[in-house]
Amino acid sequence: MPRSLRQSKILELITTREIEKQEELVTLLRESNFDITQATISRDIKELGLIKILTEDKKYKYACIDATEQAFSNKYINIFKEAVINLKIINNIVLIKTINGLASAVNSFLDKLGVENSLGSTFGNDTVTIYFENDVKANIACHSLNKIIYG
Repeated sequence: MPRSLRQSKILELITTREIEKQEELVTLLRESNFDITQATISRDIKELGLIKILTEDKKYKYACIDATEQAFSNKYINIFKEAVINLKIINNIVLIKTINGLASAVNSFLDKLGVENSLGSTFGNDTVTIYFENDVKANIACHSLNKIIYG
Protein backbone atom coordinates (compact mmCIF):
# COMPACT_ATOMS: atom_id res chain seq x y z
CA MET A 1 0.00 0.00 0.00
CA PRO A 2 1.21 3.54 -0.66
CA ARG A 3 3.07 5.31 2.13
CA SER A 4 0.53 8.13 2.17
CA LEU A 5 -2.31 5.69 2.93
CA ARG A 6 -0.29 4.11 5.73
CA GLN A 7 0.49 7.53 7.17
CA SER A 8 -3.15 8.51 6.90
CA LYS A 9 -4.08 5.42 8.87
CA ILE A 10 -1.48 6.34 11.50
CA LEU A 11 -3.07 9.77 11.87
CA GLU A 12 -6.49 8.18 12.20
CA LEU A 13 -5.26 5.76 14.86
CA ILE A 14 -3.55 8.38 17.01
CA THR A 15 -6.61 10.65 16.89
CA THR A 16 -9.03 7.87 17.89
CA ARG A 17 -6.87 5.98 20.42
CA GLU A 18 -4.26 6.67 23.05
CA ILE A 19 -1.19 4.99 21.62
CA GLU A 20 1.82 5.09 23.91
CA LYS A 21 4.39 2.91 22.10
CA GLN A 22 5.49 2.28 18.54
CA GLU A 23 4.86 -1.45 19.09
CA GLU A 24 1.16 -0.70 19.67
CA LEU A 25 1.05 1.24 16.43
CA VAL A 26 2.74 -1.62 14.54
CA THR A 27 0.19 -4.11 15.93
CA LEU A 28 -2.81 -1.93 15.04
CA LEU A 29 -1.49 -1.31 11.52
CA ARG A 30 -0.87 -5.00 10.96
CA GLU A 31 -4.44 -5.69 12.12
CA SER A 32 -5.51 -3.24 9.38
CA ASN A 33 -3.57 -5.24 6.76
CA PHE A 34 -0.52 -3.00 6.53
CA ASP A 35 2.70 -5.00 6.14
CA ILE A 36 5.15 -2.82 8.05
CA THR A 37 8.23 -2.93 10.26
CA GLN A 38 9.25 -1.02 13.38
CA ALA A 39 11.78 0.97 11.32
CA THR A 40 9.04 2.03 8.89
CA ILE A 41 6.85 3.28 11.74
CA SER A 42 9.78 5.20 13.20
CA ARG A 43 10.34 6.97 9.86
CA ASP A 44 6.62 7.70 9.50
CA ILE A 45 6.47 9.22 12.98
CA LYS A 46 9.40 11.47 12.12
CA GLU A 47 7.99 12.48 8.70
CA LEU A 48 4.55 13.26 10.17
CA GLY A 49 6.13 15.32 12.95
CA LEU A 50 4.30 13.36 15.67
CA ILE A 51 5.09 14.13 19.28
CA LYS A 52 4.30 12.49 22.60
CA ILE A 53 2.06 14.39 24.96
CA LEU A 54 1.12 13.70 28.57
CA THR A 55 -2.44 12.46 29.10
CA GLU A 56 -4.64 13.07 32.14
CA ASP A 57 -3.67 9.56 33.32
CA LYS A 58 -0.01 10.66 33.42
CA LYS A 59 0.84 8.44 30.45
CA TYR A 60 2.27 9.55 27.14
CA LYS A 61 0.55 9.21 23.78
CA TYR A 62 1.35 10.14 20.20
CA ALA A 63 -0.26 13.31 18.88
CA CYS A 64 -0.06 15.70 15.95
CA ILE A 65 1.49 19.10 16.42
CA ASP A 66 -1.20 21.77 16.23
CA ALA A 67 -1.39 23.60 12.90
CA THR A 68 -0.73 26.89 14.67
CA GLU A 69 2.60 25.52 15.88
CA GLN A 70 3.74 24.02 12.58
CA ALA A 71 2.80 24.83 8.99
CA PHE A 72 1.15 22.09 6.99
CA SER A 73 3.73 19.94 5.32
CA ASN A 74 3.35 18.42 1.91
CA LYS A 75 2.93 15.08 3.70
CA TYR A 76 -0.43 16.07 5.21
CA ILE A 77 -1.63 17.50 1.93
CA ASN A 78 -0.56 14.34 0.07
CA ILE A 79 -2.41 12.18 2.58
CA PHE A 80 -5.53 14.31 2.06
CA LYS A 81 -5.19 14.01 -1.73
CA GLU A 82 -4.76 10.22 -1.55
CA ALA A 83 -7.63 9.66 0.90
CA VAL A 84 -10.33 11.74 -0.81
CA ILE A 85 -12.30 10.04 -3.58
CA ASN A 86 -14.63 12.95 -4.39
CA LEU A 87 -16.38 16.05 -3.09
CA LYS A 88 -20.02 16.90 -3.62
CA ILE A 89 -22.13 19.92 -2.69
CA ILE A 90 -25.67 19.37 -1.46
CA ASN A 91 -27.24 22.75 -0.65
CA ASN A 92 -25.26 24.05 2.34
CA ILE A 93 -23.31 20.81 2.87
CA VAL A 94 -20.04 19.59 1.42
CA LEU A 95 -19.94 15.79 1.34
CA ILE A 96 -16.48 14.22 1.07
CA LYS A 97 -16.16 10.54 0.18
CA THR A 98 -12.90 8.95 1.33
CA ILE A 99 -11.18 5.62 1.07
CA ASN A 100 -12.77 3.25 3.57
CA GLY A 101 -11.52 3.94 7.10
CA LEU A 102 -9.84 7.28 6.36
CA ALA A 103 -12.65 9.75 7.07
CA SER A 104 -11.31 10.36 10.57
CA ALA A 105 -7.88 11.37 9.24
CA VAL A 106 -9.44 13.62 6.59
CA ASN A 107 -11.70 15.24 9.19
CA SER A 108 -8.72 15.82 11.48
CA PHE A 109 -6.83 17.48 8.62
CA LEU A 110 -9.84 19.71 7.85
CA ASP A 111 -10.16 20.70 11.52
CA LYS A 112 -6.51 21.76 11.59
CA LEU A 113 -6.90 23.48 8.23
CA GLY A 114 -9.80 25.51 9.59
CA VAL A 115 -12.21 25.41 6.64
CA GLU A 116 -13.45 28.98 6.31
CA ASN A 117 -17.09 29.63 7.32
CA SER A 118 -17.61 26.03 8.44
CA LEU A 119 -20.25 25.58 11.11
CA GLY A 120 -18.89 22.14 11.96
CA SER A 121 -18.35 18.68 10.59
CA THR A 122 -19.14 15.03 11.22
CA PHE A 123 -17.57 11.87 9.89
CA GLY A 124 -18.19 8.18 9.55
CA ASN A 125 -16.01 5.45 8.16
CA ASP A 126 -15.71 6.76 4.60
CA THR A 127 -17.60 10.07 4.61
CA VAL A 128 -16.97 13.54 6.00
CA THR A 129 -19.82 16.05 6.09
CA ILE A 130 -19.07 19.76 6.51
CA TYR A 131 -21.95 22.12 7.30
CA PHE A 132 -22.21 25.76 6.20
CA GLU A 133 -24.66 28.59 6.75
CA ASN A 134 -25.67 28.65 3.08
CA ASP A 135 -24.90 27.15 -0.31
CA VAL A 136 -22.66 30.05 -1.38
CA LYS A 137 -20.26 29.41 1.51
CA ALA A 138 -20.40 25.66 0.80
CA ASN A 139 -19.49 26.30 -2.86
CA ILE A 140 -16.54 28.50 -1.90
CA ALA A 141 -15.22 25.88 0.52
CA CYS A 142 -15.67 23.07 -1.99
CA HIS A 143 -13.77 25.08 -4.59
CA SER A 144 -10.91 25.64 -2.09
CA LEU A 145 -10.75 21.95 -1.19
CA ASN A 146 -10.75 20.98 -4.87
CA LYS A 147 -7.79 23.33 -5.38
CA ILE A 148 -5.88 21.44 -2.68
CA ILE A 149 -6.63 18.12 -4.39
CA TYR A 150 -6.24 19.07 -8.04
CA GLY A 151 -4.03 22.14 -7.83
